[in-house]
Amino acid sequence: MDIAQHLVTIDRLCSADFPTEHGRTDTGSAGPGHHIAELRTSAGFWEDDGTEREATEEQYEAERDALSQRLAERWGAPDVLSLWSAFVRSTEGEDIPGPWGTLAAHVPDVHVWRAGGRWVALGVSQWDKELPFQLLAVITETDPP
Repeated sequence: MDIAQHLVTIDRLCSADFPTEHGRTDTGSAGPGHHIAELRTSAGFWEDDGTEREATEEQYEAERDALSQRLAERWGAPDVLSLWSAFVRSTEGEDIPGPWGTLAAHVPDVHVWRAGGRWVALGVSQWDKELPFQLLAVITETDPP
């Protein structure tokens, strides 16, 4: 875990312009109004009996919490926002604006701050039980759902 490096990435993206088109970047992906930094990615769990997956999930959540504490020193305590209702609403056909609609499909909750006119969010992603975990930082101008 390299919190200092994660903070540098978040700082850079907080001041970076947003692209006009969706695409891959040196830190992850971006699109109109948002950057998503893939701060760390685990291995997959194709042959795991569940124990490695559980330990990795705990590790990624601990890393998110440690990074969250460092950001709280700057911006105050985060709001913890469940994305479950946004996920359910999107499956019922509601158009949830990006990046929140996509995040809701694989990130159960985020730690969120309003900083410098933008939203900064941290979350732990996993698309399915065999796939890797990712520690994500999201910088967006779009209000959370």
